[in-house]
Amino acid sequence: MEQKLKLGIYLFVSVLLVGALNSAPAQSQAAKADDLVILQPWSRAAPRGAETASSYLTIENKAATADRLVGASTDVAEKVQIEQISMVGGGMRVNPVDGGLAISPGEKLVLAPGGYRLGLQKLKSPLKKGTKVPMTLQFEKAGQVVVSFDIFGPAAKGPAAPKASPDDSKTKK
Repeated sequence: MEQKLKLGIYLFVSVLLVGALNSAPAQSQAAKADDLVILQPWSRAAPRGAETASSYLTIENKAATADRLVGASTDVAEKVQIEQISMVGGGMRVNPVDGGLAISPGEKLVLAPGGYRLGLQKLKSPLKKGTKVPMTLQFEKAGQVVVSFDIFGPAAKGPAAPKASPDDSKTKK
């Protein structure tokens, strides 16, 4: 009887370990800067020799006043530029966003493929899938915030979308 109990415990622990090892990698936790909440920061992998990469995130402003994302920096690139992607004549156009992006009180600013992004220029090293890269975001009022970006595959569309909340009708797209 005791031997069956030990075997059952070993089997149970083994199942738990296998489940833990096969689970999806953890997503970055939300970062906070004053009343700004930074959600789901991620970047696309960039192979050796690539000079650029794209990074995305969502910033929620829980403050009573507006703020502005005015820039970013990281050790893996010479420059980070806020950019807007648009389709013109069947081709993609990348336009720098001068002056940053405003985040109104109670709203979200979403940087996502096909819209706004942080363009990492003149990469100093490849961005490898499954790793994390720290980036310093610069806000007009909240100041500097260091955020860890998850690196996904080169064709990734991003992490699973967060569940909608009742006030998502105010979300900027």
